[in-house]
Amino acid sequence: MTPPLELTLRRLPHGDGLPAPAYASAEAAGLDLHAACEDEVVLAPGARALIPTGIAVALPPGHEAQLRPRSGLALRHGLTVLNSPGTIDADYRGEIGILLVNQGEAPVTVRRGDRIAQMVVAPIARVAVVEADALPDSTRGADGFGSTGTGAQ
Repeated sequence: MTPPLELTLRRLPHGDGLPAPAYASAEAAGLDLHAACEDEVVLAPGARALIPTGIAVALPPGHEAQLRPRSGLALRHGLTVLNSPGTIDADYRGEIGILLVNQGEAPVTVRRGDRIAQMVVAPIARVAVVEADALPDSTRGADGFGSTGTGAQ
C-alpha cells in the first residue's frame, strides 16, 4: 500500500478546539470539515453563506482539494456546497471556506463544530493547450449536452 500523502494544516485562532479534518471511516474518500463560525448561521430556503473552517492547508504539489457536500445534509435538509466541487489549489494558503446553500424548504442552522462538507485530495493533470483547425473524430461527435444514450448521434 502507498503511504499517505502529507497535508500540512495550520489552525487559525477561530478554529481552536475544533476537530482536525479526518476520515469518518477506513475507506472514506473525503475528510470531514467542521464549521468554525462563532455564532449560529441560519440559512433560509434559497440563502447562501460562506462558512469558515478555521483551517488553512498546504497541499502536496501536483494535487488539489475538492470541497464536496455531505450527502446526509443534502438529503435531510437540502444543504449543499454551491460551487461543488469547490477547488483548493496547491498554492493557496488562505482559510478554507465552504459556500453553503440551502436548497430545502425550511431554514437550516449551522452551528460551530458541525460537519459541513468533505475535502477530497486528488492528483491533477497539467495539459499543454494546442489549437487546431479541426478535432479528431469520435463516436459521439459534436452532439450537444445530454445527447449520450438518446440515439441523437
